[in-house]
Amino acid sequence: MNFQFPWARTHADARRSHHLEKPPQNPAAQASRPDRRGRQSFVTARKFLSYYRPHLPLLAADIACAVLVAVTALALPLCANYATRSLLDVADMSQVIWKIYIMGALMLGMLAVQALAIFFVDYQGHVMGTRIEATVRRELFEHCQKLSFSFYDRHRTGQLMSRITNDSLWLGELFHHGPEDLVIALLKFGGAMLVLAFIDPLLTVFIAGLTPFAVVYALYFSRRIKLASQRAKEQIASVNERVEDSLAGIRVVQSFANEELEAVRFGEENVRFVESRKDGYRGEAYFSVGMTTFAQLVTVTVIVVGALRVLSAKLGIADLLTFLLCVGVLVDPVQRLANFVRLWQDGYTGFTRTMELLAIAADIEDSSDAVDLGHVAGAISFRDVCFRYEDDGPHVLNNLSLDIEPGEFVALVGPSGVGKSTLCALVPRFYDTTSGAILIDGKATRDVTLASLRRSVGVVQQDVYLFAGTVADNLRYGRPDASDEEIVAAAQAANAHDFISCLPNGYQTDIGQRGVKLSGGQKQRLTIARAFLKNPQILIFDEATSALDNESERAVQQALGKLARGRTTIVIAHRLSTVRNADRIVVLTEEGIGEEGGHDELIAADGLYAALHKVQASI
Repeated sequence: MNFQFPWARTHADARRSHHLEKPPQNPAAQASRPDRRGRQSFVTARKFLSYYRPHLPLLAADIACAVLVAVTALALPLCANYATRSLLDVADMSQVIWKIYIMGALMLGMLAVQALAIFFVDYQGHVMGTRIEATVRRELFEHCQKLSFSFYDRHRTGQLMSRITNDSLWLGELFHHGPEDLVIALLKFGGAMLVLAFIDPLLTVFIAGLTPFAVVYALYFSRRIKLASQRAKEQIASVNERVEDSLAGIRVVQSFANEELEAVRFGEENVRFVESRKDGYRGEAYFSVGMTTFAQLVTVTVIVVGALRVLSAKLGIADLLTFLLCVGVLVDPVQRLANFVRLWQDGYTGFTRTMELLAIAADIEDSSDAVDLGHVAGAISFRDVCFRYEDDGPHVLNNLSLDIEPGEFVALVGPSGVGKSTLCALVPRFYDTTSGAILIDGKATRDVTLASLRRSVGVVQQDVYLFAGTVADNLRYGRPDASDEEIVAAAQAANAHDFISCLPNGYQTDIGQRGVKLSGGQKQRLTIARAFLKNPQILIFDEATSALDNESERAVQQALGKLARGRTTIVIAHRLSTVRNADRIVVLTEEGIGEEGGHDELIAADGLYAALHKVQASI
């Protein structure tokens, strides 16, 4: 069964309209937006900090080492001040030399401590950041695995891949450098300002007077960088989407000789990405220039004002030297602030987009009192089932009721768009009914766990999907703990063993992306073998032999006959000749079930089925 369903195309425009058009907002709703944004920001920040919880010991050690880096950086100018004062104040040169040696040894010791602390921060801090990044990426992937088909009907794979990969790329750097840069910057800036205030309060006031201008400047360009970073992430997602779409359909691209068209489409998205990055780089350049200029203005202020105060005997040479060294210490927090702002905008905007995806609740999940389905006999009951894909869209199924006995072989036939694939997709709860209920052995599917339900239902799709890897890997997907002997037995039952044995490496042969190295019939038989391994009691098969040659069709039909034996089987029939032997044939129409019965019975009735049969016979 192809779960790229016909209805996905039929209702594509309605979905786009539903998800892209914004409803008009009343004034009260618009006024409440800041409150909602504030609450959302608080929730996002709390979630961000929660990722540190499993790494608190390492985070504490990282911050402790960051404190050591800051303290040793502040201590060095004080040591220089002491050494300079000793040189100026002591007459006995031999005593001065020993004091200088001792102070030099102390400074070397502090440098050694600083080097070890920097190494720990740089190495272990990055390890911690990478682990958190991996945790976020794993959560995203696992969450995407739980989202329903309807979610994937509305979202494109390339966009989701970008959120899982690109958006989380900078998280490791932010989780690592965020705490340490803030700690080091605050301690260095605060400590240096305290030292300066102790030495010369007036000169410190001059420096402090420049700070508010730098803060306002930084905040302004920080916002610009944030907006540009968000646009860039959205645009790189579009680039990924274009790449994924083009490479996935490379055979179609090349068969139509449309490589140039795809290059143009990719180029357009790529240019938009470049423009979005240029905006971000422009903001970063303004920010960097402003912060660097602020640091240089502080240096010039200290040199000019300090020299004047030395001339007026209000500041000593040793104090001026200490002042200049402390100004050097002040430059580092400014640079760290610039780096932190860059990491914050790249990392936190990506984290926000990540949280947006994680906030999407799975619309199909186990109820709080769901039970295991247990052993399944295979009885299926559809009770007044209604279904539509959009809340305001037309019903695809309307009050449909149908009972299928355990072990019964039922064929669904009818024109395209009447809901055959939709009806089958409701059984394993790929979608939920709008109203009504589906029961398996008398248990409503909504009342049993998804895992137990889907273990009991096997789906052989029309659009065969095989994963990159070996034949054995793909077969074992039906039951990961299957032994090699069980894999071979399943392949034999599916009439696949002979062609697998002829492959270069047998069951260990790599079949390429989506099984491109195999023929259509071979791929279909592998999916049937996979279903044999799963061994479900209920089988749903979207008959895909219409695209196969006669020999492959015969082999697939024989394999399906074996697989269906003793199981409740629902077949969506495209070729009516393939379901002549079905226990019951159900003809679906837009109004529901038009008629049902055996092949001979329906032909004799000369109704809807007979008309379909005549049309196919005349082709």
